[in-house]
Amino acid sequence: MVGMEFAGKSQKILSAREMGLVACTRCTRAWPIGTPVCQRCGHKMLSRDFGSMQRVWAFWVVGLMCYIPANMYPMLKTRTLFQVDESTIVGGAVELAHHGSYGIAFIILLASVAIPLAKFWAIAYLAVSVKTRNAAAHRSRHVMYEIVEYIGRWSMIDIFVVAILSSLVQLNTLATINPGPASMFFALSVIFTMLSAQAFDSRLIWDTNAFDGDPDQHV
Repeated sequence: MVGMEFAGKSQKILSAREMGLVACTRCTRAWPIGTPVCQRCGHKMLSRDFGSMQRVWAFWVVGLMCYIPANMYPMLKTRTLFQVDESTIVGGAVELAHHGSYGIAFIILLASVAIPLAKFWAIAYLAVSVKTRNAAAHRSRHVMYEIVEYIGRWSMIDIFVVAILSSLVQLNTLATINPGPASMFFALSVIFTMLSAQAFDSRLIWDTNAFDGDPDQHV
């Protein structure tokens, strides 16, 4: 996006589309709008990917469906000589807090509950705002998208912890730790929400008015 300031007054921010340019999503080289193929890398040029919203919602729904059993089923199965303990994400955090590990419990709740729910809300909000052509807060919505895109990978912290514990604690009949069924659903939920965020065409945020349906404008 291009902004200009003159005599202390900021003028209208123009998008690349409004300036007659389109950027390649692979190599970022800008070309005149209407260029069918990037002459640098050969990638197909699209000013806006209108089909991206269907992929965003499809991945979003599947991710949400996987997130529900991820919180209902046990994440860890701990077997000792005399008992078997199964802990869900929230249950494990509560147990850690009960034993005085408040910091670890907070990190688990933040990474495994708060951040995933915030991602679901943020992606849905961005998709709805694009659909309704919300003209307000272009910059804040774009920053929100960048944050969602950046923190997506960090939601895998629970899977990393489960993998480390499962590999380290294998003492045969004395004590073993194995991943529960929730670990698979949680990993799938993170993967599909990441795909949903990556499928979102952030350039649509800067379009305040619906296009008139001219096929040439959809290039």
